[in-house]
Amino acid sequence: MPVELGGVMYFATESLVWGGGRAFYDPGCGGRVLARAHLVSVGQFSDIAVQEMYREPGVDLDLTEVLSDGRSVLGGGRYETLVCPGAMDGVPVVTFTAPWGVNQLEWNAPSASYVRLLGSGLLEAGTWDVDAIARYLAACPGAAGQWTAREVADLIAG
Repeated sequence: MPVELGGVMYFATESLVWGGGRAFYDPGCGGRVLARAHLVSVGQFSDIAVQEMYREPGVDLDLTEVLSDGRSVLGGGRYETLVCPGAMDGVPVVTFTAPWGVNQLEWNAPSASYVRLLGSGLLEAGTWDVDAIARYLAACPGAAGQWTAREVADLIAG
């Protein structure tokens, strides 16, 4: 399901899987983030999150703090911060990101394969067209100045 969140998506650090920068979410900045929401159980969410944290799956995360305070820092590494930016139809939206903000580390441009994956996923949501997604991704910190909207559109369409 398509969703727009308050904040900014930016690219930083280096992905060993994709090459280039990883996508992170900073809910503390003005702006909007295009995203997709999936209705999953606590167990499913925990499984995905702990794998991204390089932890062993199998134990559900305690979501009490993130659901009550909007944020829960489980560690200092990438994707070890849980964020709840709101709710959809009464169901909390919970995601994971880094503990640092958009301006707290050096940005790093994402790889073509990662841009294609992100863009294709947003396109599958059915709300935004290729050009809107391409403009959005090309303007994100880390991608801006490294990717043009036309290059991103070609990746998504190709």
